[in-house]
Amino acid sequence: MKRQIKTTVRRLHPATLVVAGILFAGLLFSSRFMARSQEQDPAAAAQFATPVRPPAGVSVVQQNILQIATLHWYAANLTTQFTTSNAPYGIAFDGRNLWVSNYDSGTVSKLQPSDGTILATASAGKNPIAVVYDGANVWVANINGNNVTEINGSTGAVIGTYTVGTEPSALAFDGRNVWVANGGTNNVTVLNASTGATVATYASSGSYPAGIAFDGANMWITNNVSGNVTKMSSRGAVLGTFTVGTYPTGITFDGAHMWVANYGSNNVTELSNSGSVMGTFSVSGGPNEMVYDGANIWVTQFTAGRVTELKASTGATLGTFLVGREPAAAAFDGANIYVTNFGGTTVSKL
Repeated sequence: MKRQIKTTVRRLHPATLVVAGILFAGLLFSSRFMARSQEQDPAAAAQFATPVRPPAGVSVVQQNILQIATLHWYAANLTTQFTTSNAPYGIAFDGRNLWVSNYDSGTVSKLQPSDGTILATASAGKNPIAVVYDGANVWVANINGNNVTEINGSTGAVIGTYTVGTEPSALAFDGRNVWVANGGTNNVTVLNASTGATVATYASSGSYPAGIAFDGANMWITNNVSGNVTKMSSRGAVLGTFTVGTYPTGITFDGAHMWVANYGSNNVTELSNSGSVMGTFSVSGGPNEMVYDGANIWVTQFTAGRVTELKASTGATLGTFLVGREPAAAAFDGANIYVTNFGGTTVSKL
């Protein structure tokens, strides 16, 4: 989806790739301009009750009938939406607040998780699409700027902007360096988190790196166009290349296994540390990005306007929840799941 968002013509949508020659699998590159203008399906909207007295700072509060049906009524059964800016995509939690990259606005919003209050707005580069926190500062990948912006996590001031490869679409932090997946140049750039200097540039073993995750020792990179995942050592050595589904985009680590969202084949692949397929689980609606909450995997469904929760131990579907239009990425703050709605201006809180 990331690659699809990159440009109007080059959106990674599986259907578009064949016609345009460019994958729309990665949510990021799907030209948001196509689906963004579509209205939400009335049938889907009907599953929400009318908002009643939303708390201060909250734009929408809706009761999710699908969850009410479980006969468990508590705060988790509410979908709350906070307003940010145009086309929010990337999101990261810094231990206290949320950081959201606004693709159309070229900015990053710092949000208070409790009520969505915007604490700061920082300038980024052209079309910021991914965000990662390094323990002190926030890093933003600007997909159409071919660079990465570093922002002070306390003040929101821009520390620096660093040139990387073409179409940087995903970020990961390994405790010392920030890794950048460059879709356009089929490589990854390693930046020193303290100085922003380029440490190294390593070629991926696949085409169009669109997602990246750290397992505590190695980096795992989804190659959107070639339909595989690269396992890479901290020194850039390719330790393995593993076939997954069609147009893999998002990837996350659950402490033991890697989970890959395959946008084109509408499923999620679970990989062992050695790259063996532990399971393939159906998730419709263009699975795009994921987050692990300590027990379960939450998958955004970009074309369906929903999020699916999978049990990490078995892959079983625990629930599917309506959010906003074109849900892109997700973050967990220890209590709630937050989802960016790329087709609008909001972040959903589950």
